Amino acid sequence: MPAIDVHAHIYPKKIAAKAVDSVGEFYRVPMAGKGTADALLEAKEQAPIDSFVIHSVAVKPGTVESINDFIAEECRQHPEFIGIAAMHQDYLEKEKEVERIIALGLKGIKIHPDIQGVALDDPRLLELYEMIEGRLPIILHTGDYRYDYSHPRRLKKVLHDFPDLVVDAAHLGGWSIYDIAYDYLEHENCFLDVSSSMANLGDRRTKELVEAYGFDRVMFGSDFPMWDPAKEYARFAGLGFPDEAQGKMFYGNARRFLGLTQD
Repeated sequence: MPAIDVHAHIYPKKIAAKAVDSVGEFYRVPMAGKGTADALLEAKEQAPIDSFVIHSVAVKPGTVESINDFIAEECRQHPEFIGIAAMHQDYLEKEKEVERIIALGLKGIKIHPDIQGVALDDPRLLELYEMIEGRLPIILHTGDYRYDYSHPRRLKKVLHDFPDLVVDAAHLGGWSIYDIAYDYLEHENCFLDVSSSMANLGDRRTKELVEAYGFDRVMFGSDFPMWDPAKEYARFAGLGFPDEAQGKMFYGNARRFLGLTQD
């Protein structure tokens, strides 16, 4: 079954090794990939993944524009890529950059509160949400037992304050606090991707949470280079969901999240 991997990170070749090591240290896990575009595209040879939604995190406001230029260029070179832009809470010209993001053909924005050191409901991000509500979707890293920045209770508040904001609550709504996330997000208006979830939850609990959230909300994602996209695809496909549900979660929901027209 064809798929869109909605959660993949890539980096320029000259900094990829350093970036991958940094992420591995942050999460204290061995990384599966090299973090380059070429390494990500190798997954297409092992699984029927048609497209990868690629993004990176701006750890400083001064890197926002260069990251967005890099992602846009990779999308121009590789039709398999769908680009998501970076933003930083302290970037001063958010509105101008949002317009440039749209002009570049990028399809959304990514925020990682724990790495960027900003709460999901910080006024600096509320400003961004207001700018993009109804215009661009946003991928929000959500959940970390070590920090409060991305706690799902903060996301719940954001979803209520911005009802037309299209959100992917990454990592089943709460990396490392999946069941807590469900308590907050069970009935909320957001998508959720399964990246960096299955290995921690195991097959049984992953399936239970996916079914509880509903097949219309969940999207497939690998979190490359932390995990191998082909192996993550095989694991998710092996959970035994009905074909119609798999079609939604592997493909259809991602297209709706990204605002792409249906084929």
